[in-house]
Amino acid sequence: MTDNELSIERYRTKAAGYDASAEFTMPLRRRTIALLKLQPGQTVLDVGAGTGLSYALLRQGVGEQGRVLGFEQSPEMFAVGQQRVEKEGWANVWHTNQPAETVVLPGLADAVLFNYTHDICRTPEAVANIFRQVKPGARVAMAGIKFFPWWTGPLNLLAWLKNRPYNARAADLWSPWSLVAERCDGFEWQSTQWGMGYIASATYRGDRS
Repeated sequence: MTDNELSIERYRTKAAGYDASAEFTMPLRRRTIALLKLQPGQTVLDVGAGTGLSYALLRQGVGEQGRVLGFEQSPEMFAVGQQRVEKEGWANVWHTNQPAETVVLPGLADAVLFNYTHDICRTPEAVANIFRQVKPGARVAMAGIKFFPWWTGPLNLLAWLKNRPYNARAADLWSPWSLVAERCDGFEWQSTQWGMGYIASATYRGDRS
């Protein structure tokens, strides 16, 4: 089973209750989106958009004249997001059921959100494909789980157990942002959740290789 197939399988049973479970991290989601410093008329990309929980917040930033692009590889998570888009009548939200490695966007993004998209961030092909479709100078914001500092020892078992039900690369938590950071300038991160999480922001440098 590939990493993508494993991820799809794991989210198959989580889609129905995902929105309720994500309430705990909504303050972090809002903080991360605020780091994008969105402006009216911009196009913002929601990487691994899940059930579309960020769409309303992103639309507030770019306004009716802006555009929200989102993709999600889990059919079940995508279906919940699609229902949300249709119910709200969001004409400026583009939402597709595709994997990060091959998704083709309808335009270049001015800003990129990676909110709890660990497997995508740890997959070089996915990161490369995403940034080929992002404008140089775009704002980038990230949030996710990481290991505690190395000297905490057994505490990192907790981080691994927390990540394993959702991600195929559950143990790759020392610098989960590194593949994104190497394409950016001014990358800054800070710990959240008592050291088990992080939020980060940067500016895409524009290397589209």
